[in-house]
Amino acid sequence: MFDLLTPSLAWAGEAAGGEAAGGLGQLIQGPLPMLILMFAIFYFLLIRPQQKKAKAHKELLANLHKGDSIITSGGIYGKITGITNDMVVIEIAPQVRIKIARGHVSGLATSEGTPAPAPAQDKDKEKK
Repeated sequence: MFDLLTPSLAWAGEAAGGEAAGGLGQLIQGPLPMLILMFAIFYFLLIRPQQKKAKAHKELLANLHKGDSIITSGGIYGKITGITNDMVVIEIAPQVRIKIARGHVSGLATSEGTPAPAPAQDKDKEKK
C-alpha cells in the first residue's frame, strides 16, 4: 500500500514546491497584467467620464441665478424665482411656483423652453 502512495506524495510535493518557487513569477506573467488592464479600461471608460459629468453638474448647480430658465430631472421647465443652499423655487406658469431640491435641476433651458444645446465637442461626435 505504501508503494502506491509514495509516487503520489512525491508528485504532490513537486507540484507544491514548484508553485512556491515560481508563484510570484506566475502571478506577474499570468493574471496580474490582465487585472491591471481591466482596471485601466474601467477607469477610462466608466469612472472618469462619470466624474467629469458629476463635476459639470456641480458647477451648473453652483452657477444658478435668479431668472435662469431650467429643466428639472422630472422634465418640468421653469424660471428660477428664488434660491437657497438646498432649495430652488421655480415658476412653471404665471403665479404658479414650486419648490424643488437644488440637486434635481438637470440643466439650463433656452428661452423657448427647450434644453440648451450640447457643447461643441458633443456636436462633432454626432456628425461622425
